Amino acid sequence: MIRILLATPTPDLEELVKSAAEIDPSVELVGVASTGKGAVRMTRKLLPDIVAVELRLAGDDGAETVSEIMITAPTPVVMVAYHDGSQLGAMSARALEAGALAVIPAPTGGPHEQGAVEKFLSTVKAMAQVKVVRQWRKKTNGNRPIEHAVRPASETPIGIVGIAASTGGPTAIRSILKELPSDFPAPILIVQHMSNGFIEGVAASLDAAIALNVKVGVNGELLRPGTVYLAPDGHQLGVSGKSRLRVVDEAPIQGFKPSGSYLFGSIARAFKSESLAVVLTGMGDDGTEGLRALHVAGGKVIAQDERSSVVFGMPKSAISAGLVDFVLPLEGIAAKITALAKAG
Repeated sequence: MIRILLATPTPDLEELVKSAAEIDPSVELVGVASTGKGAVRMTRKLLPDIVAVELRLAGDDGAETVSEIMITAPTPVVMVAYHDGSQLGAMSARALEAGALAVIPAPTGGPHEQGAVEKFLSTVKAMAQVKVVRQWRKKTNGNRPIEHAVRPASETPIGIVGIAASTGGPTAIRSILKELPSDFPAPILIVQHMSNGFIEGVAASLDAAIALNVKVGVNGELLRPGTVYLAPDGHQLGVSGKSRLRVVDEAPIQGFKPSGSYLFGSIARAFKSESLAVVLTGMGDDGTEGLRALHVAGGKVIAQDERSSVVFGMPKSAISAGLVDFVLPLEGIAAKITALAKAG
């Protein structure tokens, strides 16, 4: 039985979630909080398996609610998008950075919306299984990151970086990009799995927070060093030769669109041994297939370690396939990327 706590001030959304829970005997709605502070209190009291928080909590900052839950009663949290709005992208970015696992659409009602209800329930049940770790108000860590070199890497400086992430990815990506220097000598392409409608907000939030330029990629634009390109909703991201971005409406790869495997395969064909792929926290095995081409081309691969991953699925798949050069904790990845980019 998956026990859900819902945080929403919206009666219509409350009814939709109640109705969704009633059709699935493996799910139970154990409480509803109308404010963020109420959600934190009820999480500590009821100990649900997952907390579903509406992106727009009246009078509350959703990111602050997520952060307090992760500090005082660590529990998987998903954000539920019920209303449309230009601010939702920025709200979702802040919530994901605070520790929310995903942003998902509300289980809209009506006889023709069965798919939306099923997707909501399946996502909630999957995210409830994620083992989250407690966050701290002030993080202090005097220990050096431990690097596990799986294969000796060549000294060829990299010319491009491809990053793939899913659950837990926005926080990991932000952490890495904040540590890269403003004169980083290569373009960075990112595939982040998330619900449609929020990638623009994530890009804007990152662009305001880090030294590098961050934008959603546009087909045909020139690749520039020190610029981060995020895959847009429903499109594959790659490169056309060594000079231009490729953003295309091509078929999903193993169900993913955008796909880490598409990205890694594309940069491998163009940049060969100058390619660097980074596989971060996430469910499933996206990226592994594309890494095979990159491995043959002589590129390098970094995988996030299990300890620092919210979900160890994607990195574990790449490591198990024997396609990884370095296994690193999150706090050590930026330094390794920088060293590889400036090698030689």
